[in-house]
Amino acid sequence: MTEGRAASGKRLHGVFIAVEVDDAVANDAELSAKLEEVCPVDIFRDADGRVEIVEENLDECVLCRLCIEAAPPGGVRVNKLYDGTELT
Repeated sequence: MTEGRAASGKRLHGVFIAVEVDDAVANDAELSAKLEEVCPVDIFRDADGRVEIVEENLDECVLCRLCIEAAPPGGVRVNKLYDGTELT
C-alpha cells in the first residue's frame, strides 16, 4: 500500500480527529443550527433540525473549541486520534 492510498488505489483523507455528538444535542434543532453556525470549517450540518457530521471536513478542524462551547457540557466531544486525548 502506498502512503496516503488504500489498496484499491483511492486517495485516503488524513483524518486526525473524531467528533462525537450526544444524542440530546444531535436531536435539538436549535443546537443543530448553532453548531453549523459556529464551526469555521463546516464540520456540522443542520439536517432539518438534526446534527450531521460532515466527514470529509473533519481533517480541517482547527481545534478552536467553538462547538464544545456552543453545546451543553459533554454534548460535543472532539477526540484527537493522533495522541488519544479528548476535548470536552
